[in-house]
Amino acid sequence: MKFLPTPLALAFLSALSLANAQDQASSAYSRMIFQDDFTGESFGPRWGHYKSASIVKEGVLVGITPENSDHSAVDNVKIEPESDIEVSVKFRFVSDKAKSFNLWLDDKDYKGSHAGHICNVNVAPTAVNVGDAKTGNFRNDIYEQKKTKEGLTPEQKTLLATKNARFPVSISLQEWHTLLVQTKGDELSVRIDGQPVGSFKSEGVAHDTKTLVSLTTNTVDVHYDDFAIKAPAAKRP
Repeated sequence: MKFLPTPLALAFLSALSLANAQDQASSAYSRMIFQDDFTGESFGPRWGHYKSASIVKEGVLVGITPENSDHSAVDNVKIEPESDIEVSVKFRFVSDKAKSFNLWLDDKDYKGSHAGHICNVNVAPTAVNVGDAKTGNFRNDIYEQKKTKEGLTPEQKTLLATKNARFPVSISLQEWHTLLVQTKGDELSVRIDGQPVGSFKSEGVAHDTKTLVSLTTNTVDVHYDDFAIKAPAAKRP
């Protein structure tokens, strides 16, 4: 007699297979670099800030951009140089005033891009956008060209189309979700609540010395918790 699994059994096996794949992917990043569950009354000493009014309140980081600020609030952590990184953070869009937030991986000693930007993930209620900032939008010549009257050349626009990717999502407001971002070589992958959102390959992602991890709140009403930065047990040669 041939056994035919029920739809419920198939769904269970599919979920189990996905969970195993997630565990294997995450276990590769076993070296904890930094973590914060925001149980203190204020930011810990390793946190830095740029044009930020963010606070720690009731066990969460409350992302706040100051009113009339010309830049979104940035709250960041410096790390020793790493190539492959995993960053996880719980987040909650408290209201429709929360437009999005960015997770940035940067190298402030790198002079080939504006502000040392390397790559980023932008999370909004309806889409996740990922980008290679090092060789894309924030590469020095492109960043400066965008500010000119002429704007970008057709060649630059064609290049930038290969340096960014957009993945549609549907993220509920007022509920906690978990973002997991991993870089491995030139590939950046994103998961939300354990589900794959998408992956993206570009040469800038492989930057060998990522030294700054930032949360950028656009503009208010984003809460964060259980922030962690990990790396593989051994650094990539």
